[in-house]
Amino acid sequence: MKITRVEAIPFAIPYRKPLKFASGEVHTAEHVLVRVHTDDGIVGIAEAPPRPFTYGETQDGVIAVVRKIFAPQLIGLSLLQREAIHARLSRTVGNPVAKSAVDMAVWDALGRSLNLQVTELLGGFTDRMRVSHMLGFDEPAAMVAEAEKMRDRHGITTFKVKVGRRPVDLDIAVARALREALGDTIELYIDGNRGWTASESAVAMKRMADLNLLFAEELCPADDVLGRRWLVSQLDIPFIADESVPTPADVTREVLSGSATAISIKTARTGFTVSQRVHHLAEGLGLEIVMGNQIDGQLGSMCSVAFGAAYQLTARRAGELSNFLDMSDDLLTEPLDIRGGELTIRPGAGLGVDIDPDKLARYRQDH
Repeated sequence: MKITRVEAIPFAIPYRKPLKFASGEVHTAEHVLVRVHTDDGIVGIAEAPPRPFTYGETQDGVIAVVRKIFAPQLIGLSLLQREAIHARLSRTVGNPVAKSAVDMAVWDALGRSLNLQVTELLGGFTDRMRVSHMLGFDEPAAMVAEAEKMRDRHGITTFKVKVGRRPVDLDIAVARALREALGDTIELYIDGNRGWTASESAVAMKRMADLNLLFAEELCPADDVLGRRWLVSQLDIPFIADESVPTPADVTREVLSGSATAISIKTARTGFTVSQRVHHLAEGLGLEIVMGNQIDGQLGSMCSVAFGAAYQLTARRAGELSNFLDMSDDLLTEPLDIRGGELTIRPGAGLGVDIDPDKLARYRQDH
């Protein structure tokens, strides 16, 4: 089970409509497929979705660091040497998405080699997760219509609403319209992507106090240290730290300083190895966890559900697993299917999914 080759293959698939939020917008999934080959002929796969406006990574940057730095350091290591692999990846500063894709491809290869599901290797709590759908910026009527479509077609009853960096009145109107149209049968929470100030956030939250919001996420920047602590101290619902907690050390700092009371785990950002560390830390601190979405394709979404289903704490809440539905196509041989508001892991070894070679040939960008 020794690593013999690590590939980084760029691909691009358009979205049917752009996803817009406070820190940017995405029109095309310009991602990277990472494949880890072993001397047994096993190939593990994972997806790297670069987000330059959040973590500073680009598609070209992911390709370069995987091919030029990570691959030479990992060739010859066994799939079982996960701590050694993690240590070698950690020598390089930053590059969380590139590191995570390599890490998850290693776990997928290990599962395939042992004929075990990644979820079983991680924890094996359940085989499914409830799904939360992320609603990007739009007019209230359009966002209500999208939520109703997701509820009626897929049974989704949890929605995260993007807010921030546009008139506060409009964001409040969206949240109110969703609650009024969909009623108390849905779970609703908001995500500011650091787009409001602490004072704007406080005013907005008071005006939405009657909407029975589940969480508030990254309403204002974490580097507004005193403002954020002041805001979080006023809230009577959990405040989720997301892009402000890319490492376990960041989780510790934000929580112990009073700047967050819950966290989002994104496997696209922390892979499986670091996500385990974050999960165990959160469990020890008594925090709620939401499985987040980095606008992943289907492969990335399967990684998220594989991790989230592995533990009781992460399986408790709906995970953000559905935004691949906004893509015009994907790379998997068998598309994911959300039914009854749930996404289940696949029965096969590893992640249980495979890449369609014809689709990869169509969308890859390194011909």
